[in-house]
Amino acid sequence: MEKQFNELPERRQAQLMAFDRLLTIMDELRAQCPWDRKQTWESLRHLTIEETYELSDAILENDRTEVRKELGDLLLHLVFYAKIGSEAADETRFDIADVLHGISEKLIARHPHIYGDADGRPVVADTEEQVKQNWEQLKLKEGNRSVLSGVPQSLPALVKAMRMQEKARGAGFDWDEKQQVWQKVEEEMTEFKAHFDAETGEVLDAKEAEGEFGDLLFSLVNYARFVDINPETALERTNKKFLRRFQYLEEHARADGKTLQNMTLAEMDEYWNRAKTEL
Repeated sequence: MEKQFNELPERRQAQLMAFDRLLTIMDELRAQCPWDRKQTWESLRHLTIEETYELSDAILENDRTEVRKELGDLLLHLVFYAKIGSEAADETRFDIADVLHGISEKLIARHPHIYGDADGRPVVADTEEQVKQNWEQLKLKEGNRSVLSGVPQSLPALVKAMRMQEKARGAGFDWDEKQQVWQKVEEEMTEFKAHFDAETGEVLDAKEAEGEFGDLLFSLVNYARFVDINPETALERTNKKFLRRFQYLEEHARADGKTLQNMTLAEMDEYWNRAKTEL
């Protein structure tokens, strides 16, 4: 049974009032602001992707102030999409309440170990792995033809590899031991190296080398999963580390009156090693 507003704790009332304020502002902007009136789902899409990456950056930097701000930006986009959805003149019309009820019903249906199954019977899921397996089985019952069909095709390749592996594991298709996965990594490395001339480093078959490199990356993602490393996060942290060190090299070389174009690799390495020590 749903509670009345005045029956809710004060904190929840404050949260709902804040959400109501955002919805009211969205209504006003959509009605009065030329820019907001012009927007469509398609025009907002690339901006939403940008906001998502900005949130990701803030999370990686562990900047709570920026996380709060970026969550606000992303929430605005979600409210904006729902506002546009409410303006349809046919049966496809929906508003933010439909969105919220929809995700609430999905969460209840996908957590039978908390809420019971469709008939109200309790379902056991004592481990995270059992929860994931139940989740994938429920999605298949809902009409998904493959456990991998929920992986967006437009995901970056590294993230997609991880998500496909996670979903395959949820269906019971996975290695038993991480040692087996590491053996696969070494096997793929050997197959990759076989497409190069050991003496000259010349690529013998570029297409085959590319395919084996893909297999090697996929197996490394698999191993990362087994040792609880998020490969996307790990690579992005390395990207940020490289960026900081390279910019250190540029700034300190410039301060010493040097340019990278006129420096030897050995000279650059001196700054690079200092950056490793100081940053």
